[in-house]
Amino acid sequence: MEGDTLDFLPLIPMIKPKEKQNSVELYFMEARSKLIDIASFMDRIERDGLTDDFRYQAFLDALKELDTDKRAESVLLALSDLTEEPILVATTKAAAGAWPDKPR
Repeated sequence: MEGDTLDFLPLIPMIKPKEKQNSVELYFMEARSKLIDIASFMDRIERDGLTDDFRYQAFLDALKELDTDKRAESVLLALSDLTEEPILVATTKAAAGAWPDKPR
């Protein structure tokens, strides 16, 4: 094969599904399981009296984003630190998953 290393691609037929996939059929059980996990997580946090934790508060804020047009993007942004300046010194060894100093 001289030249382009992708010369073989025209030999591979494009496989297309016969009909549109049913997303509910494919993903419902996985989403159902995750929803139950979220409910269990919230029950544990409330039972343990940890509802003031900044991560849980950010989680609750992110849940509100599920009622928007761009759910995935909105949830990600709700949990993200959008500052552009790096901090001088790390205060922990790992990421927290939420922004502790997020303006409210």
